Amino acid sequence: MRPTHPPRRAANDEPQHPQAPLYHAWLASRLAKGVPLTPGAQRPVSRAHVELAVAIARRSCRSVLALLCQLHPWRLTAMVAMDLFRGVFPAFRGYSQALIINELQTVISSGNFLCERLFRLIATELLRVALESCFDSFATANEDIIQSSARFVMEYRQMEQRVRMDGPTLADPNIRDLFHESDLFVRSFNGTANFGLFSPLDLLRILTLVSETASHILILWTMTSNRTHLSLLTFSIISYILPLLISWWNKNTEYVDDYQDVKTARATAKQNKMRGMAQSDAYRAEVILFGLGPWILDNWAKARKTTLGLDRRRPFADDHPLGSLLSNINTTGILIALQNIPVVLAMQSSSTTLGSFTLYRSSVESIVFSARQLVQLLRMAYQGVFLMGAFCAAMEVEPRLQPSKEALVPYPRSGKGMSLELRNVSYTYPGSREPALKNVSFSLAAGETLAIVGLNGSGKSTLAHVLLRLLEFDAAGSLRVNGADVRSLAPAELHARCTAVFQGFARLDASVRENTRLDAAGAGPHHPDAFAPACPRNPPHGLSGGEWQRIAVSRAFMRAQRPEVELILLDEPTASLDAHAQNRVFETVDAVSRTADGQRAKTVVFITHRLATARRADKIAMMHHGTVVEFGTHEELLARGGSYASLYNASI
Repeated sequence: MRPTHPPRRAANDEPQHPQAPLYHAWLASRLAKGVPLTPGAQRPVSRAHVELAVAIARRSCRSVLALLCQLHPWRLTAMVAMDLFRGVFPAFRGYSQALIINELQTVISSGNFLCERLFRLIATELLRVALESCFDSFATANEDIIQSSARFVMEYRQMEQRVRMDGPTLADPNIRDLFHESDLFVRSFNGTANFGLFSPLDLLRILTLVSETASHILILWTMTSNRTHLSLLTFSIISYILPLLISWWNKNTEYVDDYQDVKTARATAKQNKMRGMAQSDAYRAEVILFGLGPWILDNWAKARKTTLGLDRRRPFADDHPLGSLLSNINTTGILIALQNIPVVLAMQSSSTTLGSFTLYRSSVESIVFSARQLVQLLRMAYQGVFLMGAFCAAMEVEPRLQPSKEALVPYPRSGKGMSLELRNVSYTYPGSREPALKNVSFSLAAGETLAIVGLNGSGKSTLAHVLLRLLEFDAAGSLRVNGADVRSLAPAELHARCTAVFQGFARLDASVRENTRLDAAGAGPHHPDAFAPACPRNPPHGLSGGEWQRIAVSRAFMRAQRPEVELILLDEPTASLDAHAQNRVFETVDAVSRTADGQRAKTVVFITHRLATARRADKIAMMHHGTVVEFGTHEELLARGGSYASLYNASI
């Protein structure tokens, strides 16, 4: 029965997919006997999954191959042709060496050691080796160019799509898993089925194996001229196949990597987390101060035992007497020794030469080896189909916050700042039952300054992310920006009108100048990068928290200088700053939010726990348990004697 239910669902609606059947086929493939597989886990070979693989291949092969063919069409054609020729080389090599062996046998039996034909055959073989080496070098160089180009294009497409995604889209666990498997597909373009990953270019290896097998079968067909030869061929094939069958029969347990089952995958994640805590300097102080070493070690040990399989009992079959007996008998060596019997039989026939028998045996070995390789590659290709489907489905994912073309409207610029009107805005984080925001409603005129205050966990930062259109609020609420519904505005266009300092600001691995000038286009005369600390190029101790916050504030002010920016949002911008730096921050906020003649040109929203700072704002929003319980000026809220007045009086 084909699995039809996705393994997990996010709290919000599913993202938009122009090719929903491909996405849902990939999603259905991640169920095995009703149990969701971890990202990257191998799909079982069942009728339902084979049908899903066929459906995914039909929808994704054409687009992937078209993308690859656009890179180097002539080189790709040459690569296919050269791989086919490569498959013929082993058979030709065996035939050439068989001629030398036959001639050497003739020389020894005749006693005439000055054989011109033998030297000519040896020279021909040396020339063949040289030409084959040159051909292989050229083919390898051509493959490297194609593999590198293909990997760059795939990585670029993956990165391009990933940076387009917004927070609500990536909050969906299925989408995260989709991009995880898409990344595995991109990593497969390393050549030679890297780390068990199979790319479409590895299909050419199958062509090589098919060509090699066909050439050896042709040789065997031409050499089996009588029953004796046919019986020798049958005996040789059986003697090669039996060791493989015995090895497979004695193999009681299959290799399972760290991503085969949910338990092992979770243990792997926990093991890596514990290792990171033990090795990271970010946790060093807490580990030492609170004595977390034994706890980390104990959790790591339990997880590591699970990943290594040390917490599981050995199967009974491992101790089975018959299995132990067969494992102690070198059956493979015995059967390989029996393969010399055809040599003795062949030497009894005057029509059989040593070279022909050597060619016989090498062809049989090559056929068996190629068959094993072909089965392994086909198994990897089967798993690769699902990763390819993940890549193609990921390329079709559209950000949830992006409006449709029909609903899209241009941003209505006011020139006086951004007006905000919220009505019954609510938001619940994925996986949470309690809403972080509940029916938030207020209006803020263009150019006004709003301070958002409240206790920890009251929803202030969540509201800031909603205002910046980083989170999608519930459908029942509305947020209007300059009179336009925010859901009809392109997020990228709205973001270009905003600047912000986040509580968890980015600490980029770059110089101070690069950190503050990421978006320096249009920087004005106020030089807000003066907030950036003056420090040595590579300070041995790193930057302090206050220095990093000054960098984040400077970065936001550099963007605020741009004339199209109409909203400045600051989430605890002075939490790590001294009193002088705090005053400078708000003086600069006031300066960059006004035109040269002193008119308000930008709306300012800042979150703070310092109520003395909140007095600077035109309006104050007091939040409690995810909703705005009081809204007004500082004087109005004090006169009401409510939550804000109580909190303010407690702070002075």
